[in-house]
Amino acid sequence: MEPKKLSTTRMKKMKADGVPISMVTAYDYPSAKLAEEAGVDVILVGDSLGNVVQGQQSTLPVTLDDIIYHTKMVTRAATGTFVVADMPFMTYHGSIDQSLAGIGRLMREGLCQAVKMEGGAEIAHTVEASVRAGVPVVGHLGLTPQSVYQIGGYKVQGKNNEQARKLLDDAKALEQAGAFAIVLELTTDELSAEITRQLSIPTIGIGAGPNCDGQVLVFHDLLQYSSPAYPKKMVKTYANIGDSIRNGIAEYVKEVKNRSFPAQEHTFHADLEIAGQLYGSKPSDE
Repeated sequence: MEPKKLSTTRMKKMKADGVPISMVTAYDYPSAKLAEEAGVDVILVGDSLGNVVQGQQSTLPVTLDDIIYHTKMVTRAATGTFVVADMPFMTYHGSIDQSLAGIGRLMREGLCQAVKMEGGAEIAHTVEASVRAGVPVVGHLGLTPQSVYQIGGYKVQGKNNEQARKLLDDAKALEQAGAFAIVLELTTDELSAEITRQLSIPTIGIGAGPNCDGQVLVFHDLLQYSSPAYPKKMVKTYANIGDSIRNGIAEYVKEVKNRSFPAQEHTFHADLEIAGQLYGSKPSDE
């Protein structure tokens, strides 16, 4: 019997029971299918698709239509996995009505089970309104890529008392607003552990140390599915499919050039009699 898809309540119970939550960020049908077959608990359709799939310099150019498009592919593949989708830059910072309209589109058209929003106390009212409307929400604190220019780049957060206190307060504000989980990105291990200890909802870390309630990595990072593949301190490589893909394509190109592909086992022939009627001769290999 296949395991049931996770729910928000089961994820909270996993925290209470000390069972770690595995999350992978994926963006299309084949990657989501493989992630589900591998047994991942949660798939995140991140706006990091801007960097990873679109080749953008940041997540800021990613639109709601982009996220919906990729979420559709993921939910079509991972029918038994809990799927969370990012709300893109500036789609949840206007009026509550405008924010809920975009969130509603993502839920209805993308068919995800939850949305993720970056920010702390300043977006708590939007989180609360979304939860009241029936939308499960994941928060995102620490390094928030949508604010990368404001915070001065991709830097570890919570390294001083002021930052740490604000992030702890923000985490509590998101919990109070009704978020059922929080992603902590590039935060110190000590701060992540303290936030995790003080919250009743799960924390999912990425570059946030081993003391979170779960971990998330990007599909392309953990499999080195990129070119060039830049090493990142927070990432462990579990397979190097980038080299395998490159080498496989290079071998194909070589065989096309030397005419060893396609060989006879890849080739189709007409019936001898029909070939004779059509072309006045037998196939060339006869």
